[in-house]
Amino acid sequence: MSREVRTDVLIVGAGPSGLMAAVCLARLGVDAIVVDGKAGPTVESRALVVQARSMELYDQLGLVDRVLERRSPATTFIPGAGHRELGRLDLALAGRDVTPFPEITVFEQSANERLLVDALGELGREVRWEHRLDRLEVARGEPVDGGEPASSVIATLSKAGETLAVRARYCIGADGAHSTVRRALGIPFEGETNAFTFTLADAVGARGLEPQAINVRVSERHLMLGFGMGGDRARLIGVVRDEDLGADGKASEAESRAVFRREFGVEYDESAWFTTYRLHHRLAASFREGPCFLVGDAAHIHSPVGGQGMNTGLQDAHNLACALADVLERGMPESRLDRFEAERRPVGKTLVETTDRLFGLVTSDSPVARSVRSRVIPLVGPAAVRVLPRLVGLPRAFGFVSQTRIRYRMPEVAVQPRRPDDGVLGVRLPWTGDNFDALRAMRWQVHGYGVPDRAVQRVARELGVDGHAFGGDPRRRLRHDRLYLVRRDGFVVAEVPSPATGAALEAARARLAGR
Repeated sequence: MSREVRTDVLIVGAGPSGLMAAVCLARLGVDAIVVDGKAGPTVESRALVVQARSMELYDQLGLVDRVLERRSPATTFIPGAGHRELGRLDLALAGRDVTPFPEITVFEQSANERLLVDALGELGREVRWEHRLDRLEVARGEPVDGGEPASSVIATLSKAGETLAVRARYCIGADGAHSTVRRALGIPFEGETNAFTFTLADAVGARGLEPQAINVRVSERHLMLGFGMGGDRARLIGVVRDEDLGADGKASEAESRAVFRREFGVEYDESAWFTTYRLHHRLAASFREGPCFLVGDAAHIHSPVGGQGMNTGLQDAHNLACALADVLERGMPESRLDRFEAERRPVGKTLVETTDRLFGLVTSDSPVARSVRSRVIPLVGPAAVRVLPRLVGLPRAFGFVSQTRIRYRMPEVAVQPRRPDDGVLGVRLPWTGDNFDALRAMRWQVHGYGVPDRAVQRVARELGVDGHAFGGDPRRRLRHDRLYLVRRDGFVVAEVPSPATGAALEAARARLAGR
């Protein structure tokens, strides 16, 4: 038996990335269908950390209070060598002027998925579980009479012997590292597999590490990452080299526990979940092929060092959903969608390269690296923990880890070439204490900081967007003689002198038109 449905957007995959795209599109009034071959949301904890930028997205969607109720906060970063702590860094202090969510939030992937499934249901939509994608075709049709565009994607799905055909204008591949969408499009997934196996345990009755903290410890040949999960539960991640695997080529939980106890003084009673997996660093050659897009693990996979993976996927999906809404609901030209790959692939590329280098640095088996981990770090570590934050700048480091420092390269418009002092162009709107409430509307906006409200509203009317006037930015990142055009996703895409007239106003209008 075969049926056919039509929609604007087909989302393949109901993990965190696919569900984020589905919830955003529903909020923005875009017709979308989300499908997944699984029977329901993930049961295992899997990814664990929600960074500040992702918390800001949940705030924009009206979901952040639910996360705060159920999370386990990580307020401290504690590096160590062997059984010793080398010092402590206050994460909340590092991010207090950056974001309303200055801590790292421990909120496991399964909880993120349930949160988003519930939110989708409240918006009147649901996931079509147990619908497996069997075939994906791209139709290069012309608009039909009357201007209605022809479907661009034809997907064949199967469930319990029945076939469902979905015709959609666009398709989002959010179906993980083994993406069927990516393979159907023939997009290379380039990278490498490292000679390491990760062990991962959700430990019950954990002892020997700080519960509300990110614990990172090294020894001559080993690495441990420990995250408090609330109560006496902790996520423990270790690394096993190929030469240390058992005769069956697998890493056992018994050996993993022995390493944690011997090398780091960390023990636990039992595990709620234990698994092993190989480490891959891969990046899709492109994030877009015609009407099809890749987000999350379908586009990039990498080391879990830094807790960036799930967050990057959530932000991929949020960025793309806002762009699709600009085209489908606001009527922007198709070229608006080019910004997705231009903005998000560099983020994925930097992430893969950075985590690869960092992981290689902390796991290198060279004599020099082993000596550094076993002798130099224990010796100079305590002093380094005190001094390095002042040298590097703790808020700056927090910005990278929390993903609040991401900057997109904005294309120049003829009437407004980029100037050296365009300090916030292409970055997510700096937080001033009360200005993020306006972003919950998920609409284009003009903001002024220390600019008279009448001036802000005049320009907002000229551009046909919302206008918001705030007091001056206490940290002086947003100038009192400028107006800022902010996209749905909270990124600043134009800044013009106040009062905005003539060429400056046309520059903002060009951004708003998707040019």
